[in-house]
Amino acid sequence: MTHTIIESPIGELLVLGRPWPDDPSTMEITALYTAEHVRRPAADGDRDDQAFVAVRQQLLEYFSGGRAEFDLPLAPQGTNFQQRVWAELRRIPYGQTASYAEIAQRIGQPTAVRAVGMANGRNPISLIVPCHRVVGSDGSLTGYAGGLDAKRWLLRHEQSGLGAESGAAPRPVVSRS
Repeated sequence: MTHTIIESPIGELLVLGRPWPDDPSTMEITALYTAEHVRRPAADGDRDDQAFVAVRQQLLEYFSGGRAEFDLPLAPQGTNFQQRVWAELRRIPYGQTASYAEIAQRIGQPTAVRAVGMANGRNPISLIVPCHRVVGSDGSLTGYAGGLDAKRWLLRHEQSGLGAESGAAPRPVVSRS
């Protein structure tokens, strides 16, 4: 396991990864945590900033408003249910949000709203697997392992950037602070 630290507008990001089996010169991302992340582990293994050049570049593009989707090999570890939820999170378009109930419907388990919330909260690859795009059924901000300030910043960033140019009307976000 290898890691790097990347500075961002929402604070320091810890990225963990390992060589991708199909191309050992490429890192597959196993985790990305904000500085405020509730379950942020200690940095595992050696620090290797060069191994994460693609991640660093794509995050820079995202934060500067030039990237709406990430194209990186990901290897989040979780249950089959969690994997299904995380895959659905990646389908939420940039600049838009979805509720826990909508995610439960999309994965074919409409009564699993709480389980979707738990899986969302255990997403190990924050931001790239956009758990920050999940809000309450009324559009209100709900918990975010990286902190509500970071979630608020990310949603505003996306709704004022490329997502607004796509013609899709973003769901309003209601802050309950």
